[in-house]
Amino acid sequence: MKYADMAITVSSLNQYIKNKIAEDEYLSEILVKGEISNFKNHYTGHMYFTLKDENSLIKCIMFKSYAQKLNFMPKDGMKVFIFGSVSVFERDGVYQIYAKAMEEDGLGDLYTKYQQLKEKLEKQGLFDEDHKMIIPKMPKVIGVLTSQTGSVIRDIINVSTRRNPNVTIRLLPVPVQGEGAAEKIADGIEYMNKNKLADVLILARGGGSLEDLWPFNEEIVAQSIYNSEIPIISAVGHETDFTIADFVADLRAPTPSAAAELAVPDIYEVQQKILTYQNRLRMSLLKNLEFMKLRYQKCMSSVVFREPTRYIQDQYLKLDTTIKTIVNELQKKLKQESNKYVELVAKLDALSPLKTMARGYLIAQKNGEIIKSVKQLNKEDIIDLKLCDGTKQAKIQN
Repeated sequence: MKYADMAITVSSLNQYIKNKIAEDEYLSEILVKGEISNFKNHYTGHMYFTLKDENSLIKCIMFKSYAQKLNFMPKDGMKVFIFGSVSVFERDGVYQIYAKAMEEDGLGDLYTKYQQLKEKLEKQGLFDEDHKMIIPKMPKVIGVLTSQTGSVIRDIINVSTRRNPNVTIRLLPVPVQGEGAAEKIADGIEYMNKNKLADVLILARGGGSLEDLWPFNEEIVAQSIYNSEIPIISAVGHETDFTIADFVADLRAPTPSAAAELAVPDIYEVQQKILTYQNRLRMSLLKNLEFMKLRYQKCMSSVVFREPTRYIQDQYLKLDTTIKTIVNELQKKLKQESNKYVELVAKLDALSPLKTMARGYLIAQKNGEIIKSVKQLNKEDIIDLKLCDGTKQAKIQN
């Protein structure tokens, strides 16, 4: 009972500490410089972040009324001056800076290093879209490189198995922050490729500050992703976090759960698509069958099929008509030519020497030549006399 009388509540203790800090004039108005980390711009307009230096850090909050007055948007890696007061958040029992004003003091060393490496790798072509591989549509084995503890791997397993219970998740545990993590991640990617242990790899970890995510900004990891023969999905940090690994990977996912959704197709959606395609094919076949049936009925109702000899008979009629036309034309032509022949014979007969010979004339020839003058004849010449009814020879006497 005596302990119960003496003990105070947690709320009372936090309230006491808060009052003690509030009484300190030095902490009521303080100017602090440091580097922003783990920055979150809440949808309410309040800003939550951590201010740090080489050896320590402190949580900070800037309410919407003060945040609206800023002429720049804070982000991880920025070095800034913070003016505000230190107080205790009673519910969590933590002290933090309540910022009232903020000024830039340049970019932090890590952020500068990040930008320099990003520019370097971009010039080397590690971010080129032409090099990126297509994620398999129906992978059988999903390789995951992440910490073996925590919510990341559980989320990936839950989402993947829900979408496709038959998919295999192959986890290769790697440290995702701290010294030596980058080398372990690079070795893991190389090991998965060398042994062909997956159809697609998910490189994942939860959110964190720039320092926490730094292994995924190392050049050794970027080169391993670029050289991977297995397609890689990068799911590092929150949706607003971007690392070098995101730019080099074949596909970037905003969260590990989203990476699982991108890597593993929903088997039930696939089944529905197959059923839809089957129905479309069935309807198409029925439509084509109905069309062919109509064509068949149309063909069978055609005259050609109802009276198959009709066409031949029509052709016979055409042939008879054509022959008759040809015969008429030939007869007409023959009659014309016959009339011409008669006219020519009459003209020839009128000019024929035979008619003249029939009146008592003859043709005298010597050696086949017609005799036209007595000078052509000599005594004792034998000549031919051609009469209308024959030929006789004569001898010249003098």
